[in-house]
Amino acid sequence: MTDNANTPITVIGLGLMGQALAGAFLKAGHPTTVWNRTAAKAGSLVASGARLAPTVGDALAAGGLTVVCLTDYPAVRDLLGDAGLEGTTLVNLTSGDSAQARETAAWAEKLGARYLDGAIMAIPSSIGTEEAVILLSGPEPDFDLGALGTISHLGEDHGLAALYDVAGLTMMWSVLNAWLQGTAMLRTAGVDAATYATFAQQIAVGVAGWLPGYAEQVDQGSFPAEVSALETDVRAMAHMVEESEALGVNAELPKLIKAMADRAIAAGHGGEQYPVLIREFERAGE
Repeated sequence: MTDNANTPITVIGLGLMGQALAGAFLKAGHPTTVWNRTAAKAGSLVASGARLAPTVGDALAAGGLTVVCLTDYPAVRDLLGDAGLEGTTLVNLTSGDSAQARETAAWAEKLGARYLDGAIMAIPSSIGTEEAVILLSGPEPDFDLGALGTISHLGEDHGLAALYDVAGLTMMWSVLNAWLQGTAMLRTAGVDAATYATFAQQIAVGVAGWLPGYAEQVDQGSFPAEVSALETDVRAMAHMVEESEALGVNAELPKLIKAMADRAIAAGHGGEQYPVLIREFERAGE
């Protein structure tokens, strides 16, 4: 199956994201069938040309490709388990973890479906634009979901999309928390968040530029101190803790960062560069 305006699409699950997905398919000219437990949510889509299926089974039968976006993986299995998946191409864009993705892939394939797992790295309003990144994992797709945004197929392992999703969220929360920490500190001196945001953005872009070089060290398992040794960095971390406490700002985040560095130094890695902390991240907490 190739992507063109004649490819029929079914979208199951019409929360805000599901509505955005169906809307993008309609805009691209695909015959689009939708189903949702609360049928009223399909109103605007039907007004735009979508067909509302009376049952889940009817929805599955209508689409050359079925895209699912529900609350969680158990909901997917509960809803579709008796609906008849034989011969269906199923793209599951429901959020969950990698183990759930692999389990659901095995379940769907046992029922005769061709299954791809996916993750949406976007907000509903960006669906249908290049800014919306859709991750897919599983068998190489023989269709194109370009109507939704920028599509990235990560490989045959059905769990990869979910893993990338969580890894991306780790980046997002970490950057935002670091910015909030700095903002809280600067607000004690009367500097507003908007003023600091411009400076913080420059720092974030600069640090992002280090990642390819640091990745080489991680992949090679060798961490020569080309820029700064961890034992030097930890002194700056101590300043972060001390300054936060002196200002009456929460110091939990800088203390956590320093604690991990302290453990790495105690293990004999003080003379190596910051990416050596991967060894701390790779082991479960005690």
